[in-house]
Amino acid sequence: MPLDAICLTAVAKELRETITGGKVDKIYQPTRDEVVLYLRTGQRNVRLLLSANPTHPRAHLTKIQRENPETPPMFCMLLRKYYLNGRILEIAQPSMERLLEFQFETLNELGDRVERRLVLECIGRRANLIMLDGEGRITDCLRRAEGDLSSRRPLMPGLFYQLPLPTGKLDPAAVEPQQLRQLVLDQAPEGEGQDKWLLDTFSGLSPLVARELEFQGSGSREGLADRLCTLMRVVQEKNFVPTVLVRDNKPFDFTFMPVLQYGPGVELKRYETFSAMLDDYYAQKEARELVQQRGQDFIRSVTQARNRTAKKIANQEQDLRSAADREQMRQFGDIITTNFYQMEKGQSILRAQNYYDPEAAEVEIPLDPLLTPQQNAAKYYKEYKKAQKAEEMLAIQLDKNRKELDYLDSVLQMITLAEGDRDLQEIRQELMDNGYLKQHKRKMTAKGKQKLIRSKPMEFRSSAGLTILVGKNNSQNDRLTLKEADKRDVWLHTQKIHGSHVILKTGGMQPDEQSLTEAAMLAAWFSQGRESGQVPVDYTPVKFVKKPAGAKPGFVIYNTYNTLYVTPAEELVKKLRAK
Repeated sequence: MPLDAICLTAVAKELRETITGGKVDKIYQPTRDEVVLYLRTGQRNVRLLLSANPTHPRAHLTKIQRENPETPPMFCMLLRKYYLNGRILEIAQPSMERLLEFQFETLNELGDRVERRLVLECIGRRANLIMLDGEGRITDCLRRAEGDLSSRRPLMPGLFYQLPLPTGKLDPAAVEPQQLRQLVLDQAPEGEGQDKWLLDTFSGLSPLVARELEFQGSGSREGLADRLCTLMRVVQEKNFVPTVLVRDNKPFDFTFMPVLQYGPGVELKRYETFSAMLDDYYAQKEARELVQQRGQDFIRSVTQARNRTAKKIANQEQDLRSAADREQMRQFGDIITTNFYQMEKGQSILRAQNYYDPEAAEVEIPLDPLLTPQQNAAKYYKEYKKAQKAEEMLAIQLDKNRKELDYLDSVLQMITLAEGDRDLQEIRQELMDNGYLKQHKRKMTAKGKQKLIRSKPMEFRSSAGLTILVGKNNSQNDRLTLKEADKRDVWLHTQKIHGSHVILKTGGMQPDEQSLTEAAMLAAWFSQGRESGQVPVDYTPVKFVKKPAGAKPGFVIYNTYNTLYVTPAEELVKKLRAK
């Protein structure tokens, strides 16, 4: 669900308690729609995410380290110019509106203290982040709207900022409880359709909340009035409960109160803070969207290449089965040779005893009537040798194509682990180097050399404090295992299924059992066995892992190993992730 006005009220309350008075230390813009402010507060340093993403706009503290572009966008440069070293004075929200206003105290070019504001509008596809000066004029915004495109509310530098146009709906928080109750009793429908009436009548309510009020009110006006008044009391007292709805172990929605409409099939997972809830909820969602949006072109290319290879393998396997009948051709040639004395040119069939049959049954052998008996025998021997040669070539081609299919499947698996542009670019480069994508001209360094794209592996800490590194693509797996890992470190990988290379750094010491198990669980989580139980994970010292000459990226062999059986758990992965 998009962040509704009441959830945003809860977020604003948390932020006021945490970052009011905080000083802006750094500003980054990881993506077109996201800005991250690094803040120094009296208690700790935090990161504030302001997202104007049209699909899921929001504001909250984040612990996720986002990948920043090499060159900051112009909007980011303006933010740094006007807000760097500024101090947050206040965080305001118009009642039941999806809008947050951050008021800052900053210094101008002359060193005088001035006030500036940042306005985050979390209004679906019109989501925006707007910089205002002390007089309320727009300095700049993420999405400009000129007068001829949005004449009712232009958003351009130099214009005075105006709040979003009113929707014409009632603010339930501004209505006295008794009047609110009477309004519901007089106008709400009885039975079905109450959720639609709530959405059409009041601002600030999401479809989920409207359905829940109807459900808890049992469809009666009296019940609906009670539930709506109770909800407004919760909003007034700011008594919110950050809750994620989980079905089949997958989060699908979130809200600020317990939700009962889905029954026992949905788990209600509570969080300590709304920031933690939103950070957790959107982490995987945005990673999947990033892959779909920015990796779509080469995902399509890899999938097409994979399907072509799979079809080729199926055809070759059929040809191989056909070639397996070659022995019959040799036997026919032998039987014809044995029966030259009773054959004549012009025969179309030879009926003779099959001495290859244990029962010596009679066999009919088709002949070419235009050929002599000797030529018919030679024809069968020739077909036998041709089939024999074809089988040898098919076996070689099948082995090659199966390895290629295995590699392409591993690339598709690794794409799902991409955490940013750099990861996707490295996978793209790997595909270009292996001929699956058209080669583009690489960027050059200042010294005129080709610039290599290198992303970092994921880093974790075991409960005992040992470092665990997890590769995110095949090229990185090769570097991690074959170049960067110490020969005494422990290498882990899921058995016979695609997954990341995992390195448990031991410093030359014998690792403890718990660290080894945790590393195995990471290997299982970052593999095709993520949804399975009791996943087999092989582990061995790095010195026993070798790469065959000419092998595809990410492919290694090992003979000395042990195996652990583990069930991957998402909570453990989050707990072990290095901050």
